[in-house]
Amino acid sequence: LPLALANTSEYLDFAEFEDTVKTFTKECKIKGKPLPKTAGGSLRDSKALIIQKDLLTAFEDGDQKVFFELWEEHISSSLRDNEPLAQKLEFYLHIHFAIYLLKHSVGKPDKADFNERISHFKTYLETKGAALSQTTEFLPFYALPFVPNPMVHPSFKELFQDSWMPELKTRLEKFLSLTLKASHAPRLLTLYKENGQCSKEMLQQLHQQLVEAERRSMTYLKRFNKIQVDYHNLIGVTAELVDSLEATVNGKMITPEYLQSVCVRLFSNQMRQSIAHSIDFTRPGTASTMLRASLAPVKVQEVPLLPSLDYEKLKKDLISGSDRLKAFLLQALRWRLTTSHPGEQRDTVLQGYISNDLLDIHNSSQRNVLKLLHSKSEVVRQYVARLINAFASLAEGRLYLSQNPKLLRVLEERLKAEDKDSLTRENVLGALQKFSLRRALQTAMINDGLIFWLVDVLKDTDCLSDYTLEYSVALLMNLCLRSSGKKMCAKVANHVLKVLSDLLGHENHEIQPYVNGALYSILAIPSIREEARAMGMEEILRCFIKEGNAEMIRQIEFIIKQLNSEPLDDSVESDDEEEDEDDEEDHDTMEADLDKDEVLQPQLGELSGEKLLTTEYLGIMTHTPKVKKKLFPGVHQSIDEPLQRPVTPGYHRAAYPT
Repeated sequence: LPLALANTSEYLDFAEFEDTVKTFTKECKIKGKPLPKTAGGSLRDSKALIIQKDLLTAFEDGDQKVFFELWEEHISSSLRDNEPLAQKLEFYLHIHFAIYLLKHSVGKPDKADFNERISHFKTYLETKGAALSQTTEFLPFYALPFVPNPMVHPSFKELFQDSWMPELKTRLEKFLSLTLKASHAPRLLTLYKENGQCSKEMLQQLHQQLVEAERRSMTYLKRFNKIQVDYHNLIGVTAELVDSLEATVNGKMITPEYLQSVCVRLFSNQMRQSIAHSIDFTRPGTASTMLRASLAPVKVQEVPLLPSLDYEKLKKDLISGSDRLKAFLLQALRWRLTTSHPGEQRDTVLQGYISNDLLDIHNSSQRNVLKLLHSKSEVVRQYVARLINAFASLAEGRLYLSQNPKLLRVLEERLKAEDKDSLTRENVLGALQKFSLRRALQTAMINDGLIFWLVDVLKDTDCLSDYTLEYSVALLMNLCLRSSGKKMCAKVANHVLKVLSDLLGHENHEIQPYVNGALYSILAIPSIREEARAMGMEEILRCFIKEGNAEMIRQIEFIIKQLNSEPLDDSVESDDEEEDEDDEEDHDTMEADLDKDEVLQPQLGELSGEKLLTTEYLGIMTHTPKVKKKLFPGVHQSIDEPLQRPVTPGYHRAAYPT
C-alpha cells in the first residue's frame, strides 16, 4: 500500500495537479498513512543530474568501462536498439573511446591499453555496430581498426580536429538531458505503457515473423525437394561410373555408346530424350559444359496453380489507392512471381499478368500503373522497380515490357535521377541489364549513350554495391558486343580502356567474365587496339596472367591475341541487319536480390503478400496457360573464350560457376 500511494503521488506531481497533491498528502496524514519521502519530482530531477554528470565525467576521462556500464543501465535497450539518433550517437561514442589515447597521451600511448580499446571497437562493429554498415556516413570508420596510424589517414582527418570532441560532448549532453528526464517518468505511467505497448509490439513482431517464416518455409521446401531428386539421380549415375572406372583398371574399354547412354540419363530431367540423344556427348568437354549450363528445374511433384485475381480492381487501387496500399500490392504481385514454382505455376502467373496488361504496357493514358515510376513516395518507386525487374527476369516478361516504346527511356531517366545507393536504382539497373538480352533494346540503349553513363559510374567502384557493380559491368559488356556499341567505345577509347583495366584487378571476381568479354569485343576496333598498345595494355594483362586462375589465364591469352591482331581496315562489320534475332532469349533467372532488404513490413492486422491478394482481390478462375516452347540452352562457345553472347549475371553464375 505505501508503494501504491507513493506511485499515485508521484504521478499527480508529474502531471502538475498541484492542488490535488496537497489534498492527497493531507488526507494521507490524517488517515495515518504518510507518503514515503522518496515520492516527488525533485528526487527524480536530482537523480537524473547525477547520472548525467557521471556519464559526462567518464566521457571526458576516457573511462570506457564506466561509461558504457552507466549507458546500458540508464538508457533503455529499446531506445538504443531502435532509435537511429541513439544508434548514431553510440557509434561515435565508441569511436571516441577507441581513439582517446591517440588524442590525450603524451608521447606514445600505452600499447596494451590501446590494443584493448581497438579490440573493443572491432567487437562492437561486428555486433551492434553492424546495423550501420550500409550507411554511407559510417562506412569509412569500419576500416579504422585496421589502419596502422589513423591520425595521418585522410579518411579520419575530422576525428583528430580540436572541435570534434567538444561537438560530440554537446550532442551527448542534449541527448542525456532529454532521455534521462523521459526515462524517469512516473512508475504508474511506466507500468501502464509497458503493459499495453509491449503486448502490441510483441504481437506485431510475431505476426511479421510468421509472414516471413511462411515465405521462407515455402522456398526452402522447394529447394529441398529439387536437391533430393538431383542427389538420388547423381548417386545412381556415380555408381555406374565407378563400376566403369574399375572395369578400365582390368583392361576393359569404355565405348562411346556407353558414355552417350550415361549422359542421356544424366540429362533426362533437364531436356527431352530426343534432344539428349541428338547431342554428341563423346566430344571432350561437351557433357561437363552442359552440366554447368543446366538450369531447368526438376519437376518433383504436381504444383497447384495460384488463384486468379481481379485485375481491374488491382489496377484501380494501384493507380488511386494510398501509397502504403500501392506498395503492399506491388510487393505481393512480385512475390507471386519470385516465390512461384518454375514451370507451369510461374508461367501461369506471368501469363495472367500479361494477358490482363497488369503494368499498363498497352495503355497510353495519363493515369496508368507505369506512372508509379514517378511517384513522390520512394517506397512506391522502389517496389514498382522491383516488380519490373522481376518481369525482366523472364523471357516472356521482357517481350511484354519491350512492347512499350517509352518504358526504356523512362527507366534510363530513373537510373540517372535516383540516389547512388538506392534499391530503386539497383532494380532499374537490373531490369535494363536484362533488357540488353534483346537486340532492339540493345540498339536503343547504345543510341541513348548509356555506354558513356556506365563508364562514368564504373570509374569509382568503392561506392557501388556488389549488385550495381556486377549488373553495370555485365550491361556494358552486352552493349559492347554490338558493332554500334564498339564504335561508341571508340569515341572515348582511353576512358573505356582505363576503366576496364582497373576492373581487371577488382576484388569481386564475379565481374571478371564480363570485363574480359567487353575488352575482347572492343579490341576488334583497330583504333582502340592502338590506344590499348599506347597505354601498355599487354603488360597490364600479363600481370594478371601471373596471379589469375586457369580460366582467367586462358581468357586473357585470347584478349592478348586480339590485341596483337592486324586486320586490314578500321571498319567493323555491322550487325544491324540481324535486328530480329535475340541472343540467349531462353534466360529465365529469378535472383534472390529481387526480394532482399524489404523496407515494407505489415503492422498488426494489415494484410500482405498472397493473403492480401486472395482476401481482397480474388477473381474468377480465368487461367489461360500458355505452352512455352522451351529448349535446353545450347552451348554456343567454348568456356575458355571471353564471353561473346549477351548474358545476365544471375544466369551466368548458375551456368558457369566462377
